Parts: sequence; C-alpha cells; structure tokens
Amino acid sequence: MSTETIAQIGAHWWLWVLLASSIAYATKLLGYGVPARWLHHPRMARVAGSLTIALLAALTAMNTFASGQQLVLDARLAALVVAAIALALRAPFLVVVVLGAGASAAVRWWM
Repeated sequence: MSTETIAQIGAHWWLWVLLASSIAYATKLLGYGVPARWLHHPRMARVAGSLTIALLAALTAMNTFASGQQLVLDARLAALVVAAIALALRAPFLVVVVLGAGASAAVRWWM
C-alpha cells in the first residue's frame, strides 16, 4: 500500500470514530431532558437494575467463552468458576480476583 492510501484509510476511520462519539454524546445530552418523575418511578429503577445485570452477564460470558468468532473452553472458565465460588462464600473482592487469577494461571501452567 502506498502512503497516500494508508492516510486515506486513517482519515476514513477517524470520521467514523468522530461520528460515533458525537452520537454517544448526543444520547447522553438527551438523557438530561428526561423528566425527573420518570426517573423516580419504581419500574424505571427495576429496569435499570435489570439492564445493568444483563449487560454485565453478557460481557462476562463473551469474555469467558469467546475468542474471536469461536467458542472456547480454556483457563478463563476455571477462573470464572473459582471466582463464582469465592463470591458465593462471601470472600472479599480482592481475594476473589486473586483466586480467579491463580486458577487461570494454574490451568494454563497445567495445560
């Protein structure tokens, strides 16, 4: 590729980044226009809580079981299982992280 082609591709991607950033910013600004009574409604609190949990669960699943476009079972699964057990036993967060990292390291070392 020539230098000019690379520069054109770079400029093209920056336009998309700026457009996406503008849309995200506009969406955030629109949130300030929502009436306060809607935000204090009990149903809105339940929806917001459920969405947060669902998004975190989806993110965790994707980071645990996906590698590119493939489904994989590797050391990340062991880390998740150990961390879930530690959370169920009410371990402090730092302990959960260290146990999960240790489980992942042990499985990677063993395999």
